[in-house]
Formats: sequence, C-alpha cells, structure tokens
Amino acid sequence: MTTFGYLLSAEEHGPQELVRQAKAAERAGFESLWISDHFHPWLDAQGQSPFVWTVIGALAEATSLPIATAVTCPLVRVHPVIVAQAAATSAAITGGRFRLGVGTGEALNEHVIESRWPPAAERREMLEEAVGLMRELWTGKLVSHRGRHYQVDTARLYTLPDEPPPVYVSGLGETSTELAGRIGDGFVTTRPSAESVELFHKSGGSGKPAVGGLKACYAADEASARRTVHRLWPTQGIKGEASQILPLPRHFEQLAESVTEEEAVGGSPCGPDPEVHAQALRAYVEAGFDEVYVGQIGPEQDAFFDFYAREVLPRVR
Repeated sequence: MTTFGYLLSAEEHGPQELVRQAKAAERAGFESLWISDHFHPWLDAQGQSPFVWTVIGALAEATSLPIATAVTCPLVRVHPVIVAQAAATSAAITGGRFRLGVGTGEALNEHVIESRWPPAAERREMLEEAVGLMRELWTGKLVSHRGRHYQVDTARLYTLPDEPPPVYVSGLGETSTELAGRIGDGFVTTRPSAESVELFHKSGGSGKPAVGGLKACYAADEASARRTVHRLWPTQGIKGEASQILPLPRHFEQLAESVTEEEAVGGSPCGPDPEVHAQALRAYVEAGFDEVYVGQIGPEQDAFFDFYAREVLPRVR
C-alpha cells in the first residue's frame, strides 16, 4: 500500500518553521517527512536555506515520523566521510527513522567550494564511489580509501545506529535510474513515470521502494495558487540541464523570466478542488510508487494541512 509523506521545503522556510510544519504534517496524517538539502535557494524570492543536518536533529525530537533527505549530494561541497557521519548520527538520534537520499547535485549548491563542476557522467562515478565509501564507514571499521575521486586516511565512525541508514538514489534520466537500481536501497524521482519504476526494478531494484515527490499549492482559488507557483517556483518550467549547471539564484531568475505560468505550474495541483490534488497523487500510485511526498508552495501551510487532512488524504487511501 502506498504511503503519503510531506515535503519540507528548506528553500522557502527557516528552521523553526520547518519544525512547526513537521509537527503539523504529523497531526494531519502524513506518514513520513522529506526535507531538501540546499546551500542556496533556487531563487532569492524563496528566501531560505538552513543547514539540513541541524534541522534533522530538531525534527527527530519534534515528531515520530521517518525522515529522509531529498536529496543530499555527497560529492563536492560535503565530503562523503562527513555525510556518512551526519547520516549515521541522524539514524542514531531518530532510532532508525532516517533515510539518506542522495543524488549527483547541482552547481547551485556545490560550486561554493569548487569552481570546477564535473560533467554528469563523472558525477555519477563520484556518487557510486561515495555510496560505497559511506557503506564501508557504517560498518564501524577503520577505513582507508584510495579511489579515483576520494582519498580517506584511517577514518572510523564511533556513533552508529543499530542498522545502517538505507540509501535512496535519485534518478531522472535512464542512466541515473539504472545507477539507482544498482547501488541504491530505494529510488527517488519527481516524475510519476511507470517506465522509470520498471527500469529501476529491472536494474537491480526489484523489491526495493520507489519514492516520488511533487509540489502543490492549495489556495482559496486556483488563479491565486497558480500565481504563487509562478512567483516562487518558475524553476519547475526550466527544461534541460540548466538546473544542474547554473551557479547562482540570479541566473535562475534570469532564465525564469521566459517561463510562462503554465510551464511553471506543470504537474503541480493548484487551488481548492480536492479531486485535482488527489488525482496528482494517484498518478504516482498508479505508476507503482511505494511512497509519495507532496509539499505546499507558499505561506498557506496551515490551510494546506487542514485541506489535505479533511479532503485529500481520505480520497487516496
């Protein structure tokens, strides 16, 4: 049976508000939490970008829900040894409720400590090496590593959970989805694609969970919801590789000037019709996803949680 979780947008909200939303999500009947991991927001209008690991510590005490990053890039900005330590501590403090979502990242966040941004094929190599290295560290053994991309000298993690955190790997294209099947404990994507789920399972992910996420915008009328999406998330309408290679929010703002409202909204359900929102979630269920996460765009968080608790979640369960 598919479960439904809430997507915490660290690009839009500060740490105290994210914790407040997590509590509200649990009260509304959501079964788990996703949280984005960014250094910069996509646009200055979004306005926030707290350090995800600090927020996860607070979430661990504030709710009883499972928590996952969506997603962390353990390649450049933060060395995989440090991500391994952060994930192990998060899994320990949550009593095993933490899952590490990983992906190949965006220059927007990673360029801050390294001006060279590796091409996609190299980043996939880096991710595979990083995941293998983190799994080795989670054994608690002393690790030295001389790999193609990472060097580690006698590192050992002392604070460990009872079980290593599962690693869910992000995939949008065919190659990254195959990589998720090969090295991941689960698959993460933002498209309700049955073909992607099937490819993940065929590539080694048989029996492992497929997880999908989308953004929504509840408001009293559809037109105002669509305007909110266009203002805060026009990046949803940006096509191609630009989202991976542009380094600053102002570059996304420049590119977003050509994104229409229709393109920005895309597959995001907008407005007060519960069936519109329910159908957007059902698209993931029907495509074979085991978990579906939805996040509210904009400030009307409390109205969203009330709306989903009363009108939407009962329709999809």
